[in-house]
Amino acid sequence: MIERYDSIVIGTGQAGPALAVRLAKAGRRTAIVERGRFGGTCVNVGCTPTKTLVASARVAHMARRAADFGVVIEAAVAVDMARVKARKDALVRESSEGVERWLRKTRGLDVVQGHARFESPHAIRVGDRVMEADRFFIDVGARANVPPLEGVDDIPYLTSSTILDLDRVPDHLIVVGGSYIGLEFAQMYRRFGAEVTVVEMGPRLISREDEDVSAAIREILEGEGIRVRLNAECIALSRSAEGVRVRLHCEEEPRAATGSHVLLAVGRRPNTDDLGLDKAGVKMDPRGQIPVDEALRTNVPHIFALGDVNGRGGFTHTAWNDYEVVAANLLDGESRRVTDRIAAYALYIDPPLGRAGMGEREARASGRRVLAASMPMSGVSRARERGEVEGLMKVLVDADTRKLLGAAILGIGGDEVIHVLIDAMNCGATADLLQRAMPIHPTVAEYLPTLMGELQPLG
Repeated sequence: MIERYDSIVIGTGQAGPALAVRLAKAGRRTAIVERGRFGGTCVNVGCTPTKTLVASARVAHMARRAADFGVVIEAAVAVDMARVKARKDALVRESSEGVERWLRKTRGLDVVQGHARFESPHAIRVGDRVMEADRFFIDVGARANVPPLEGVDDIPYLTSSTILDLDRVPDHLIVVGGSYIGLEFAQMYRRFGAEVTVVEMGPRLISREDEDVSAAIREILEGEGIRVRLNAECIALSRSAEGVRVRLHCEEEPRAATGSHVLLAVGRRPNTDDLGLDKAGVKMDPRGQIPVDEALRTNVPHIFALGDVNGRGGFTHTAWNDYEVVAANLLDGESRRVTDRIAAYALYIDPPLGRAGMGEREARASGRRVLAASMPMSGVSRARERGEVEGLMKVLVDADTRKLLGAAILGIGGDEVIHVLIDAMNCGATADLLQRAMPIHPTVAEYLPTLMGELQPLG
């Protein structure tokens, strides 16, 4: 027997549950299908667990710095990793179970557990059930990428998901990958007490960022005792007496690093390879992502792709905005487009990096006349008072319109302060308007008017 629905949502990441609830409350007969844990990447193996661990690592770090603030801690600071993990697990479980309860309590919404695969453009199979719908919404997320490195099948390795199961601190963690995920885990485990080495194939860390931001991040990490190896173009993995050996370079010394554990943090790949998308006629690109238009439709107009699978952001907040765009267009009569949003994200090392809009490379490529200004966090009174002066603030401005093009705030509160500039960019505010504002003292944001007053042509 074929079950008929108006809408079927596949996956319970950030976009799927909210969309399913909206559709059900709008009177559309809706089903949502989940094959694993409710809540998707963010809740189970992404933001919730990692930021919980980051918080524990920060407490340990600040406790070791207590004397800097005139506070005496009699005993040595120790980390009970089993208790750290238990706290993380409890928060993850609470969040995941909360998503499931919310869905199951929604009237008019069927919650189906199992692996959904398309059988045709209008039908999926979940176990023995065949379900048809007028519209489908794919929100199946992504998983850690395991690259075909030499020797990878011969060693026990960790990914950004499996490392969350550790209940003890590694003696020496080698992180392969010097970008956002790898650097968060590198600093976190260094603060828990592990030796840490970061191995990056490129010439600098997080190459997506401007060179000065990248250099400042490296300085922060090396200041905490993390070893960084760049230009590691000859990576190979093998077992060693210590645990694992990572070949870094085929010519330069030292050619290898040995550690107790290795984390592969080299990106994520969409969970699209086992959905039967070929039977639905849905196209994928070589990376497994599903191309979509500005309204998040695939090449099959009644099938939408949201969240990590569509290549339009890959963050929890972009997935949530995907939901808002689709819901507004289908249910509210609007014509919203994902291309209208301003790119924004954060790197959650400590201090964090908040980013919005263009970097220098994009600004130059745009053909605009660009103004820029930057200042070190050591010049910010709030940072000095808190004893956290690492990092910098910078902005890029269109010289003709005076509107903001992009910004980076690497420093105390950077992930929050950046929202001042995100809001300004969304409202079309100019640098002159921000320069005339009267912010509160003492804050980090109070230096934004000063920054706007120091704009000079981008060199």
